Amino acid sequence: MSQPSQRRASPVALGARLGHKYIGGPHLRILAEHSEADVQNRVNTLLAKIENHTALVGVVGMGYVGLPFAVEKGKVGFNVIGIEQNPARADVINRGENYIPDVKDEELRDLVSTGHLRAVYDFREVPQMDVIVICVPTPLTRNLNPDLQYVESVTRELAKYLRPGQLISLESTTYPGTTQEIMLPILEESGLKAEVDFFLSHSPERVDPGNSRYTTKNTNKVVGGIGPNSQQVAVAFYSQTIDHVVPVSSANAAEMVKVFENTFRAVNIALVNELALLCDKMNLNVWEVLDAAFTKPFGIMPFYPGPGVGGHCIPLDPHYLEWKAREYNFNTRFIALAGEINRRMPEFVRDKTHRVLNMLGVSPSKSKILILGVSYKRDLGDWRESPSLDVIKLLQEDGAEVVYHDPHVANFADHGLAMECVPLSDELLDSCTMCIITTDHQGVDYDRVVDRVAHTLDTRNASKRLTRNRDKVTLL
Repeated sequence: MSQPSQRRASPVALGARLGHKYIGGPHLRILAEHSEADVQNRVNTLLAKIENHTALVGVVGMGYVGLPFAVEKGKVGFNVIGIEQNPARADVINRGENYIPDVKDEELRDLVSTGHLRAVYDFREVPQMDVIVICVPTPLTRNLNPDLQYVESVTRELAKYLRPGQLISLESTTYPGTTQEIMLPILEESGLKAEVDFFLSHSPERVDPGNSRYTTKNTNKVVGGIGPNSQQVAVAFYSQTIDHVVPVSSANAAEMVKVFENTFRAVNIALVNELALLCDKMNLNVWEVLDAAFTKPFGIMPFYPGPGVGGHCIPLDPHYLEWKAREYNFNTRFIALAGEINRRMPEFVRDKTHRVLNMLGVSPSKSKILILGVSYKRDLGDWRESPSLDVIKLLQEDGAEVVYHDPHVANFADHGLAMECVPLSDELLDSCTMCIITTDHQGVDYDRVVDRVAHTLDTRNASKRLTRNRDKVTLL
């Protein structure tokens, strides 16, 4: 009886048994052995480049997060290339012109002039980069679901150019699992393997625009890698420019840290907003109540009500966690309720506006209303997700003529609106039926505003220190 023929093991199966991997396209597979020594050598090589600042750093997205980060890296000697797909913005950077308040003009100019920072429009220089940091938007869909189109698009572009020895780090705020479940498979489509050929981490941005005390450098930095090698090189990289790095056990944990931070703020803002709604019904001054409560030296921290929440974090990020929780059949009731209360506040401002107009004997359709401040935060020019825009739209739907003044926003186009700032002249103030203070910018003469306008609705307690005309002010 003949012996059965020996089936020869395929190169793929043989490679798998020997700890090998394949790289290349579907028609050309190259067997490559990765011993522990090879991997450690790759880690050590990248660590050496990071520690002596010869690593070439790429930053994808040069906005409120990316540009300050790129400047900090350039200041300690790294060469940085910003990948900015908006050609106009990239050209501005290459001219050494600054557009982010948290960046010092002279620092940006010096880095550009010395060649430590430049911007490109595409991803063709990725193979030369040793570290690539992703700082792109993570918005929501109309149904409040995560929209990761920018993260996915950038990851696919990086996968085209990925080479061994690189660290990829996502800083964009997102739900736990994005780095591991979305980015990792896309990057490994390149044929390279994470923890062996390249390294992957999540280190959530903690930018607070306009905060002069806490900057990119002195704000603690959370870092989580997808494995020990990724963790090691990521911690080393961020430690070069951040005063205190906080390692966590995984990229998932790092992602959860950031969404919890912003959810914490959203829930507490919703709490004081709900208190404002209750105080309105009880004819109590919510600002007086809060100021007194915050005199307690323990067990409480200040949060204040307003016309809603804005910016790129608080209105959006909690919904990322809410969406992810449903995957585990878990309802995040606090988060959902907080979002509902905060989204309700522009309607409440509209309701109080109607009450003021009724007191003045003027119908909304016959009124001219000045919105004082359209940015989402004091002394910033950022109107992303600003509740002021919702208030404007609601009042326009009532037939009111609405104008705005904001010393930090010359014009804006968003939420279906396109408006220009009007000068805060005596003629303007005299012509307005009422004013609504929606952003409490410093430097505005609120005494003058309250004096000349028939009545002011103050949603930020900006008029707190006024000593006259208190009867012409209605608080939120």
